[in-house]
Amino acid sequence: MANFALEVTRLGFSVLQAVSPELAGRAAFRLFCRTPSPRPKGARAKVAHAAGAARLAGAERIPLKLAGGAKAHAYRLNGGARGKRKRFLVTHGWGSSAEYMAELVSMLAATGAEVVALDFPGHGRAGGRFLHMGLAVETILAAEARFGAFDAAIGHSFGGAALMVSASGLLPDAAPLNVERLVLIGAPSEMRWLFIGFGRMVGLRPAAQTVLENEVHRVTGRRLEDFDAGGAAGSLGRPVLVIHAEDDKEVSPAHARRYGAAGDGVRLLWANGFGHRRIVSAAPVLEAIAMFLHDSRPEEDVSDESIKKDAEIIPIFELPARRAAL
Repeated sequence: MANFALEVTRLGFSVLQAVSPELAGRAAFRLFCRTPSPRPKGARAKVAHAAGAARLAGAERIPLKLAGGAKAHAYRLNGGARGKRKRFLVTHGWGSSAEYMAELVSMLAATGAEVVALDFPGHGRAGGRFLHMGLAVETILAAEARFGAFDAAIGHSFGGAALMVSASGLLPDAAPLNVERLVLIGAPSEMRWLFIGFGRMVGLRPAAQTVLENEVHRVTGRRLEDFDAGGAAGSLGRPVLVIHAEDDKEVSPAHARRYGAAGDGVRLLWANGFGHRRIVSAAPVLEAIAMFLHDSRPEEDVSDESIKKDAEIIPIFELPARRAAL
């Protein structure tokens, strides 16, 4: 938020929670779930968005209707062709869209695979300005119902966490995503740090903060602490590739170390120098993903022993409390 807008927001919550922590906590949850404008901001974002739109120009555009009137959107490349082929799913991060994942999508489509790239509610062509983890999981499962089971799913940031929540069946009454392999790029391993950081940013006191966190349970059926994607990765029983940059300023590399320590089925690849956003289109990252999908191990991969040694000394409550642009 801009400084002036943030000060006004903090003042508003200060007054509201003095009257009713319950109302303040619920209002904070609505604000937390409000998505940024889909219009690209800044020259670099506009160039990247335009380039991505050009790459996706020939894709099928398919709306996905969700419960409660929410809408998502899917791009499909190489759909409807005859014969056996791989099918891949791609999910974007918070405040992003399929256009920003287009280089990855193009690389996957060039192999002849059927590729489905999603716009979550509140993003891209989906419309609206509201998203939470429950809606993201519903979108992923709606894509599976529409297109069939995926051989692999690749997600960036919030989209990576949503894939792990989906695949591990963390939400009640939601069947696990049927996928053979997962790739998580710059993805958080749990969600409480976001809520703590957001509460601090808008000035919530403990009573209103508790209501904010309880809203997660109300809308998803799971408490905030249950969203442990890092722990779920180890018991998934399927190969998971975690790609992260140690210079990521939005999602701490501690999250990647937690994933890496989860079990032998998780590979951790450091893509240092690419930060949180450029990582999704970096050539070495695309190459590593292609190798993983063909069951090859990148030579640059960090050893499991060093990953576990680093990860085990970082307790979850020491993860930085900041709101990531997921």
